[in-house]
Amino acid sequence: MTGTTDTASAQHDPVLLGQTVVLIGGSSGIGFQTARRARAEGAEVILTGRDPDRLKQAADEVGARKTAAFDATDTAALKMFFQDLPGSIDHVMVTAGGPHYGPLFEMDSEQLRDSLAGHVELGLEVARNAVGRMRPGGTLIFMGDSGSRRVAPGVGIASAVSAVMPPFVAALALEIAPARVNAIAPGFVDTPLSASVLADHLDARRTELTAKLPIGRVVTPADVAALAVHLMANTALTGATYDIDGGQQLVF
Repeated sequence: MTGTTDTASAQHDPVLLGQTVVLIGGSSGIGFQTARRARAEGAEVILTGRDPDRLKQAADEVGARKTAAFDATDTAALKMFFQDLPGSIDHVMVTAGGPHYGPLFEMDSEQLRDSLAGHVELGLEVARNAVGRMRPGGTLIFMGDSGSRRVAPGVGIASAVSAVMPPFVAALALEIAPARVNAIAPGFVDTPLSASVLADHLDARRTELTAKLPIGRVVTPADVAALAVHLMANTALTGATYDIDGGQQLVF
């Protein structure tokens, strides 16, 4: 039975054949795995990132059509990137940036503004520049964070940022229709970003989650990539935020 299922799965038609996917923050982690998954489903991919060397390595590994090294929060650079794209695109996924954790009183005013506005501002600028280049049926995909949704010591402003994304995505989906907008809200995902945030506590967190999560393992970038490609392929999905946390919200 298993062999039959695997064979059928391997022979399915590529769901993104002939489409172009832009990964903003595509040189590592979730963005890179989504690029890999999109390529496996027949798409051409365009990768961006801040580190030229890491970006080149990622592009070589997945066979990217084009790369661009720049800081996505630089509005002028972001605009120039979209203006210089050759032809139309179908999907844009933004994984650049990350949550800010820590006590609120340790944040200065600039850090507070950047944390609250950063994801929404970046999302809006991407939408502003991308929509005119997108073919019908295309989608924008942004990243949320289900793991910081619950207010807790040490989470700080991240809970407020997590709460902002779903209504932003829903409102934007109405404004730019028929282009679609969705968000993915992971819990803990075993990425280089998680490693940098948790540092020496990473192994302990993996062990804890493996023991407690209903799925019996941690969520990987490949899991999130599979969801991202589904959101690209299923043209009935827009205006929603999709949690992917292995049941983390149920047990913590």
